[in-house]
Amino acid sequence: MSIALASRTAAPPAPAGAFEAARRRISPRYAGPVGIAWPAALIHGGLTLLWLALLVRAFLPDGLWSWAAGLLYIAYDTALLLFVFWKTLPLVGGPASAARARGADTPRPTLAVVVAAHDEDAVLAATLDALLGQSDPPDRILVADDGSGERTVRLLAGRFALPEPEPGTVGAPGRLHPTLGWLRLPHGGKSAALNRAMELLDEEVVLTVDADTLLDRDAIGAMRDAFAADPGLVAATGVLLPVCDATLSGRLFEWFQTYEYLRNFLSRYAWSRMDSLLLISGAFAGFRRAALVEVGGFDADCLVEDYELIHRLKRHGTLTGRGWTTAVLGSARARTEAPATLGAFLRQRRRWFGGFLQTQTWYRDMIGNPRYGRLGLAMLPVKAADTLQPVYGLTAAALLIGDLVTGRLGVAASVSAVIGAKIALDLGFHVWSVWLFRRWLGVRARTSLPSAVLASLVEPFCFQILRHLGAAAGWVVYLTGASSWGAQSRGGLAASEGE
Repeated sequence: MSIALASRTAAPPAPAGAFEAARRRISPRYAGPVGIAWPAALIHGGLTLLWLALLVRAFLPDGLWSWAAGLLYIAYDTALLLFVFWKTLPLVGGPASAARARGADTPRPTLAVVVAAHDEDAVLAATLDALLGQSDPPDRILVADDGSGERTVRLLAGRFALPEPEPGTVGAPGRLHPTLGWLRLPHGGKSAALNRAMELLDEEVVLTVDADTLLDRDAIGAMRDAFAADPGLVAATGVLLPVCDATLSGRLFEWFQTYEYLRNFLSRYAWSRMDSLLLISGAFAGFRRAALVEVGGFDADCLVEDYELIHRLKRHGTLTGRGWTTAVLGSARARTEAPATLGAFLRQRRRWFGGFLQTQTWYRDMIGNPRYGRLGLAMLPVKAADTLQPVYGLTAAALLIGDLVTGRLGVAASVSAVIGAKIALDLGFHVWSVWLFRRWLGVRARTSLPSAVLASLVEPFCFQILRHLGAAAGWVVYLTGASSWGAQSRGGLAASEGE
């Protein structure tokens, strides 16, 4: 696409402060709910009362039913697995069956990439090399330098030959890579850096790529094709797989998280077929910039700014009759740095779940609301139930341990039989998911069937408990307003650059 065509179709740069003004006008956390909000209260309140009733029942001599909290948890999780299995069946046909068709005469949108970075020089070089080496290169790559120190400055000025800009400005293009730019900002956080970069761009599609995310060679071309094919598409996520460092802890967490990511992205595809995809990973996400400007960009006050933004886009698109859509693209793939230690993992999941609860509260008027179609009547009630899923899961584990400790071996044996049946079901779904994921992506995707079998057998007794503990800590964050996360060590992506 020519620059002249881009200038006719792209939204012009936004004036400073325009994002915040739009966000305050549109976001329900400022403007308040629109329409009904009682279904959310009914779901959350009902599940809380049910949990209390099941907790009381655990102390009654009633055999297996004293573990009713666990039975409900298993039934709910099984129902979700069956839903994902049903909705992902089209992927059996392989990549072509899930691809978006684009006519030969369809104009391709201009596309920019924003990389927000704060002292991430250890991985930033690999990320930029992957972006510069794309088969369909972006029109512009902008590093939003969020107050980084001297090592990042030396990296950008030295290896990439970028002139150092004045604070708050974009520097001149470098002699090595004319499409690469450097926006230098005072440290204000990822959301603020992304918003400022978005204000300065005028490309039609903008990708956000974390500084610790390595894109496959064809990833940007796949994103550009998707936005060209669907004028109503306002947000899309690529498929990510985790990378951890080479320590024993790192390899263990990468093993578990690989299969977790795999199942999660299949679940996202399932919900996208219901026009209900809300989770677009900010580590590698594409946005139609005009829509992003209209709703006010990222909200720095949310702990999961990418998740909240999609709620705002879907809500505003419905209220204005726009019919905006979201998608997950199996043809757009990347690897991203993931927690490699227990502490880092729990901090990440604490933040994720705390932000999830924030978003559920702000957008409670969408839950159970027929105005939002299947998103309001199916997806969001499920997410409302998910707010208490870790509570039910930890309760089930605690009750089973209590039965073993107190000698209620008959109950424990019955419970173990149910858990065994669930593990067998999970094992089948696990193997199916690995096979299906490979079909979808058309590659092996760093997965192994024997490894998947072992993970499905071990996960319920360790990794699943850790996920629930992190989520429970997220409840504490949500209720107390805490927001201190600590730093994450990053070594996996740099080590895997040559793989």
